[in-house]
Amino acid sequence: MTSPLSLNALPDLANTLGVPAYARDSLTPGMVHFGIGNFHRAHQAMYLDRLFELGDGHDWAIIGAGVRQSDAEMRQKLEAQDFLTTLIERDAFGQSARVTGPMIDFVPVFDTAALLKWLSDPRIRIVSTTITEGGYYLDSDSRFDATHPDIVADGQNPRSPKTVFGFIAEGLRLRREAGIAPFTVLCCDNIPGNGHVAKDAVTGTARLSDAELAGWIAEYVAFPNSMVDRITPATSDAERKLVRDDYGVEDAWPVACETFTQWGDRGQLPHRSPGA
Repeated sequence: MTSPLSLNALPDLANTLGVPAYARDSLTPGMVHFGIGNFHRAHQAMYLDRLFELGDGHDWAIIGAGVRQSDAEMRQKLEAQDFLTTLIERDAFGQSARVTGPMIDFVPVFDTAALLKWLSDPRIRIVSTTITEGGYYLDSDSRFDATHPDIVADGQNPRSPKTVFGFIAEGLRLRREAGIAPFTVLCCDNIPGNGHVAKDAVTGTARLSDAELAGWIAEYVAFPNSMVDRITPATSDAERKLVRDDYGVEDAWPVACETFTQWGDRGQLPHRSPGA
């Protein structure tokens, strides 16, 4: 017998796999994340789930966000299961599974007003991204391309952004005008100098419409560099069948990954060793 993944199903599912011991209604938002894909749910969301299990950091729950049609499909699937994810970890010795629940909402895709409201909410202290290297509008020299049509459009219409960086710049403008401290922009993509890349994209987009805002962002907003690593393949029907057959869970978008994971200051953490 299987159960569709939901908050109400967690007590029954606890018989076959790990489930959150923390109450979801104990969580309050602390970050907005752009790019709710498999890597984010196997990595950043997993770390928050572990933190919440310790009874700590319950004011750091995730608000999901996206700007593409593919994000709308992800939101639809996750909303139907209360934004829960079945995470399967595998290595040479076997596998384990756990339901994770650090995301408490996902902004409707293309709802500009709703997303800007979250970005200007003082409870949000981090805005993070996993949008792949291709999402940073880099040119052939790996520099931010302010001439890309998407970026030019945001420069011409900064109050109605369409890109991640247009939204971040506008969110920071709103906070500045309201006297709210800026959030940290945390790039979680595996790109050398990822914080610098994100900073160039946000300031470069802002500069097209407001050079003063771009200067303020460059001076006062933190863009830390980090190392991220975890092999996380795309989800297929095989993973859906696995969680259904092995754990009795009907999950529309489970995530499978290796047991190895890494996240920290790029200057402090070593790269994965050869053969790891």
